Amino acid sequence: MAVLDKVFKAAMDMNASDIHVAPGEPFIVRRLGKLRKLKGEPLDSSKCHKIIAEVLSENQRKRLASSLQLDFALERPGLGRFRGSAMMHQKGLSAAFRLIPPNIPAFSDLRLPEIVTKVLDNHQGLILVTGATGQGKSTTLAAMIDYLNTHRAHHILTIEDPIEFIHPIKKGVVNQRQIGRDTLSYSNALRGALREDPDVIMIGELRDLETISLAISASETGHLVIGTLSTSSAAKTVDRIIDSYPPTEQGQIRAMLSEALKAVITQRLIPGADEKSMVMALEILIGTLPLANLIRDGKTFQIPSIMQTGKNVGMQIMDESIRTLLQEGKITPQAALENASNQSLIKAAMEGEKKAA
Repeated sequence: MAVLDKVFKAAMDMNASDIHVAPGEPFIVRRLGKLRKLKGEPLDSSKCHKIIAEVLSENQRKRLASSLQLDFALERPGLGRFRGSAMMHQKGLSAAFRLIPPNIPAFSDLRLPEIVTKVLDNHQGLILVTGATGQGKSTTLAAMIDYLNTHRAHHILTIEDPIEFIHPIKKGVVNQRQIGRDTLSYSNALRGALREDPDVIMIGELRDLETISLAISASETGHLVIGTLSTSSAAKTVDRIIDSYPPTEQGQIRAMLSEALKAVITQRLIPGADEKSMVMALEILIGTLPLANLIRDGKTFQIPSIMQTGKNVGMQIMDESIRTLLQEGKITPQAALENASNQSLIKAAMEGEKKAA
């Protein structure tokens, strides 16, 4: 048994989300968003290298040696799947591992509202799941793909780095491609995808201008494209896409994006009041005609306002979601204040609770 298998087992028993292996430190886990050092001696550089290399294949070791960093998926018998990322730095070799849930969660498990299923009824267009690193974007993507796989006879093509959740064939066909193993890059896979008869294309991350351009083009040519961006709000997501283009092309991309964008779902994981789990707060932007006009006219600064007036079509801002979680007792007042952009909204909700009590 590999040394890491014991650490993985301990992390799973603690309901941790991540494991860190770094020279000069004992094993470290992330639980409820905070890092905790496990009991044990600090690991020296050679021990770290041995522990990490032990779970890599020969090909992965060669890629790590040549690129000095490596993203990979790891499956450990009896434990489950993990997403790993190893890197060289001034002290030696370190790695971080993310625990992948053994089962693909349903929408109800993630508390995703009904509007998400309606958005997935689109036969073409662009759906973006956004949020900072570690906010559960991959899990939400997996739930979306599983929903389509269960309810639609579609050809679903995923492009991931690395593959995290394994999707069984249900009503349609699911082909999962991993960067570095099955294809050279996101852009390379997307160029080939348009000739492979997909109904749905899932892109693990819109990393660069070429990938963004190909994703928007695919969404305009009869495909439903689902992808992620590491942005903290729906409005910033739209700005990020437009600003990634040269100024001379931004007018054209505004027109294309206004037609293609069907939804932006921004999520944030907040420690639960039970101190046992993380709770997801959601910001939802739906592609309506007024939104399309704002994007086309370059008035994206008005997106938060349109979200506040678009509740009838399923829109909501992040602070409203946080306030609802607080009122339901899912999170603590302190956690709500720490995660809210507009703290006065949360304080007003807290005052209302006090008066009602």
